[in-house]
Amino acid sequence: MKGKVKMFNSERSFGFITGDDGKDVYVHASAVEGGATLAVGDVVEYEVETNDRGLRAKNVKKV
Repeated sequence: MKGKVKMFNSERSFGFITGDDGKDVYVHASAVEGGATLAVGDVVEYEVETNDRGLRAKNVKKV
């Protein structure tokens, strides 16, 4: 899936991605491949998993 970084707090290592489908997905820095840092507006590709808190991104790559 593709989307854009909506918000990312590098101090707390988390944020949200808005997917092309319009859904917001939680992302943690540990899910970003290669240790890259995300910034608002970055275009990313990712997979989605569901946990007890909702949708979470995994295997996140900057495009």
